[in-house]
Amino acid sequence: KQMEKTLNSGINFFDTAELYPTCPLRAETAGDTERIIGSWLGRNKSYREKIVLASKVVGKGYKAIRNGEAINPKAMRKALEDSLQRLNTDYLDLYQLHWPNRGSYHFRQNWNYNPTNQDTEIAKDNINGVLNSLSDLQKEGKIRHIGLSNETCWGTSHFLDQLKNFSNLIIASIQNEYSLLCRLYDLDMAEMSHHENISLLAYSPLAGGFLT
Repeated sequence: KQMEKTLNSGINFFDTAELYPTCPLRAETAGDTERIIGSWLGRNKSYREKIVLASKVVGKGYKAIRNGEAINPKAMRKALEDSLQRLNTDYLDLYQLHWPNRGSYHFRQNWNYNPTNQDTEIAKDNINGVLNSLSDLQKEGKIRHIGLSNETCWGTSHFLDQLKNFSNLIIASIQNEYSLLCRLYDLDMAEMSHHENISLLAYSPLAGGFLT
């Protein structure tokens, strides 16, 4: 009923992830949000072309999905195919990397985020391998555009540098937290977004309800 009212009100963007559950978050509830959307689309086939549908592949460390495996070409293909099955569709308009394998300073992790522990060459090799896989998936018609999430300015910049080798890919958006209580994006990320024409797809804009 919520999705029907949303679509009838002129809102056509639906964003989910292989992680998103129906609360509480447990291994057996992960992916339930995709199943609900897929059930809705299954009953209303004509809606698929009316909406922009987005999902995400989990990053390294979440044990309930693929035992915490990092984002890599093999894992990403399986994640996407499983998401497509749950969503009852054969393509996604936007496919996003939920968080980088390097880790993320989001969810209040900025207080102890330590990038000096990262191996630069491993990070670069992973990004190149992921883009190769995303390029293949796009050519197969399974995704249309790609996006990042919980990403940093350095990570985004390296994705942009590697994208010069992939004529069929662009980064359409970065889904990072942004609200009046969390304005980390206002500095280097905002400047990068402006110059590189990558939109911020803000999550938690009401700070989990505090701003209501």
